[in-house]
Amino acid sequence: MKLNTTAIFIFLSAFAAKSFSQEINFPAFSAEAHRGGRGLMPENTIPAMLNAMKIEGITTLEMDTHISKDGKVVVTHDDYLSPAFMLTPDGKDIPVTDAKKYPIFGMNYADIKQFDLGTKYYKLFPQQKKEKTHLPLLSDLIDAVQRDIKVNKRKQFFYNIETKCSESGDGITNPKPDEFVKLLMDVILKKKIADFVVIQSFDKRTIQIIHEKYPKMKTSFLVANKKTYEENIADLGFKPFILSPVWQMVNEELVKKAHADGVKIIPWTANTLADIQKLKALNVDGIISDYPDILVQAK
Repeated sequence: MKLNTTAIFIFLSAFAAKSFSQEINFPAFSAEAHRGGRGLMPENTIPAMLNAMKIEGITTLEMDTHISKDGKVVVTHDDYLSPAFMLTPDGKDIPVTDAKKYPIFGMNYADIKQFDLGTKYYKLFPQQKKEKTHLPLLSDLIDAVQRDIKVNKRKQFFYNIETKCSESGDGITNPKPDEFVKLLMDVILKKKIADFVVIQSFDKRTIQIIHEKYPKMKTSFLVANKKTYEENIADLGFKPFILSPVWQMVNEELVKKAHADGVKIIPWTANTLADIQKLKALNVDGIISDYPDILVQAK
């Protein structure tokens, strides 16, 4: 019997697509390295992400993003270059009096990149390995992660990317939310990693825009308050893929209500083995931790 080559091609394509979709299912338990695992490495850096990827059991790289003066998406948490763990381009301390001298949103990326992140001792994380590096562009970080996956034949990691913005910061420490979202999504779509990305924020405006304009994107609503599950969902206006509460908010009732709605619960930032085990016993869907090495030890 002569085989129809067109039919074979369609069948194989469908099979490949199905296999690929199975590979990118969100982790059953999302073990997330907070800022790349800042208990171990300089936070929100490429070396931190690559280090976390070596820890068996970590599935997701958590990170923060800001927008620079020249419209670049920069991976960093703070609105300003931090005196706590950064040095000037000539290796000097940033005086505490200059804590707001270097706003990310007020500097071009070429200038931001010159500052040293990683060699200064950081007393909050004494075990952190010292390595001179810099605040990376999101695009460069993605390239480094995807290259490492390919070269070392690793599983595909997920990215949990936070938009660092607020209504009070509009035009001061961040652009308007619609501009922030466009710049961020431009990078994600260009790098073709949308299937592996969750966009999270305390600023409900950004994830509301994501939900409206990019409905296939996974969103996570970060909360740290005394509101009920129902109140937080009502405040957001839709059911996100994830509700991400500070870990002290999590209890059995919260998890059950979220799961009944098809919403995942992934708390932040649990750093001790006891706290992590307590959360896992409550059947959470993942945990964000500064110590990915401790996180994967918990049963």
